[in-house]
Amino acid sequence: MLRSTLRLSTPAFKAGMTPQLMMRTPIAMRTHKMFGTIPQPPGGIVGTVNDAAPVPAPNPTAGSYHWTFERILVVGLIPMTVLPFATGSVSPILDATLGATLLIHSQLGFESCITDYIPKRVYGSIHNYALYLLYGGTVVGLYGLYKLETEDVGLTGTIKKIWNA
Repeated sequence: MLRSTLRLSTPAFKAGMTPQLMMRTPIAMRTHKMFGTIPQPPGGIVGTVNDAAPVPAPNPTAGSYHWTFERILVVGLIPMTVLPFATGSVSPILDATLGATLLIHSQLGFESCITDYIPKRVYGSIHNYALYLLYGGTVVGLYGLYKLETEDVGLTGTIKKIWNA
């Protein structure tokens, strides 16, 4: 139903343009060139079929170590999130730890998204710019969390205010 409605209402589909023809339009080519991707070999394969796949260098901040740290962080978030609202008491240390843990959790999640969807082998320096932007946003978030904890009621107090508004 949606496809038939789209086909009748959109001028591109009225003219009989298929998605394959739309990919060849100047607009599609312009957006592709705007990001300046690095040309990839066919199928992403470098070398011949008989060459071994390159093994990345071991990195303690990636792979299973990174995954284990994220799981520990998430499991630690559960009691820190429930405790202040269940007991009604707010400890400044627990509140600051909750805020910092949430910030680290968000930063690691967004970093994984950047790694997956803006790969360095395709986008080159845009990948680095995205990471720098993320790190800058994390620093700004940390500063905002510091101001919220020192000059206001803290993270859980702010959530309670918003919830009861």
